[in-house]
Amino acid sequence: MPAGPINVDDFEEIARERLEPGAYAYYAGGAGDEHTLRANSAAFARWELRPRVLVDVSEVSTGTTVLGTEIALPVLVAPTAFHRLAHPESEVATARAAAAAGTVMCLSTLSSTSPAELAAAVPGAPHWFQLYCSRDRGFTENLVVGVAEAGFRALVVTVDVPVAGRRERDLRTAFALPDDLPTPNLPRTLARQDFHAALSAIVDSTLTWRDLEWLRSISPLPLVVKGVLTAEDALLGAEHGAAGIVVSNHGGRQLDGVPASLDVLPEVVDAVGERVEVLVDGGIRRGTDVLKALALGARAALAGRAVLWGLVAGGEDGVVRVLELLRNEIEVGLKLLGCPRPEAVSRAHVRPAGPNV
Repeated sequence: MPAGPINVDDFEEIARERLEPGAYAYYAGGAGDEHTLRANSAAFARWELRPRVLVDVSEVSTGTTVLGTEIALPVLVAPTAFHRLAHPESEVATARAAAAAGTVMCLSTLSSTSPAELAAAVPGAPHWFQLYCSRDRGFTENLVVGVAEAGFRALVVTVDVPVAGRRERDLRTAFALPDDLPTPNLPRTLARQDFHAALSAIVDSTLTWRDLEWLRSISPLPLVVKGVLTAEDALLGAEHGAAGIVVSNHGGRQLDGVPASLDVLPEVVDAVGERVEVLVDGGIRRGTDVLKALALGARAALAGRAVLWGLVAGGEDGVVRVLELLRNEIEVGLKLLGCPRPEAVSRAHVRPAGPNV
């Protein structure tokens, strides 16, 4: 019998048992009827892998680069909120695990740790910072400048939250943040009892593409635009100076009924893949999910909930185990596909699944 969890779903089951119902619902839930939440995972089953045989795969590497940073596997830790709800060591444990696994952690604006605190706790590690632009532009500017001073390597601007999505699991559980939960990257104390309304009041619903130019003027970091679901917006992002695009529907947490991120990925890659690096998030549970994303043109994938389940299950060690599990699955998949490295995976390695899927 296995000594512990052997896949991401096993880690989620442990997390479900350990977390308070409200915290689990907050992490696991999506907007509305959660059609998009379910579609993110289901989309991977609509593609089949096409392995090539009699290829020398005696030496296979899962390593690649993102925005010039070498990483040990084509999976980054996606920005997710309030890791202290999952484990007392919060984002620091996650960042240490990401560094140990040889990949990038993207710190969320909605974190319990500031960029300076994270940099001090995990010095030299490759960190990105996910930004929600607040209505207080002075606060946003100070935050962005501090991110660069802390040694972070990219600024990831989330563009799909002019207002928080309606997440009914949170309403059913009456989810509220603990009174003692720090929110150092927000301009004022976040309301605990009406979290979604408070978040909607903080984010800037007037944000436009021209504001990306302002962010580029105040920060030397490469700019990544997260939350793109159309070729048109991907092109606008590239035209306004983005170095990267994350194809994302916010884990199904914003507008229910939009396509799965994987389904949109080829459209975005075809539009801007030769100009910027394209990444994708949403529904990553297996190394084979990552391989399918690579085949459809992604430079790498971001995993959010999978990492959180590892954090709940075992803190830093749990996150390391999840990332190592994904790396091992990717390595086996590369060998069986006949690809010695992630860059060798192409659209020739996938095809639409049969009609019974």
